[in-house]
Amino acid sequence: MRDDDQAIHFDFAPMVDIVLLLLIFFFLTSSLGVRQNALPLDLPRASTTVKETPALPIVSVDRSGKVFLNGKETTLTKLKMQLKPLLVTSNGVVGLRADERGNYGAVVKVMDVIKASGGERLALGTRTAQ
Repeated sequence: MRDDDQAIHFDFAPMVDIVLLLLIFFFLTSSLGVRQNALPLDLPRASTTVKETPALPIVSVDRSGKVFLNGKETTLTKLKMQLKPLLVTSNGVVGLRADERGNYGAVVKVMDVIKASGGERLALGTRTAQ
């Protein structure tokens, strides 16, 4: 039998710890998707698109011809060395995002650097047609 003199005690400390851990987890995972769209690029439209894979290295070329690797500005000479270790984990696939009104010559130069660093396939970034 139970003593009626003892009150039932519920400890909220473990529940608060779990809620805080869940909040931290969601804050960290929600910010990972932001890095892909950090550059203000006006991507060309396509009738069909495929969702981006976070494991792919993303090379972006803005309207003025500046080159970015995963959202950080780089040069063509540095891009080749920076891409080599990333291509091992992505199986030779590189995401390429370029501004629709950008410098076509800069995009071709970036494609040459991707090929020279071991890139075998390109995943071109587009946005859905409205």
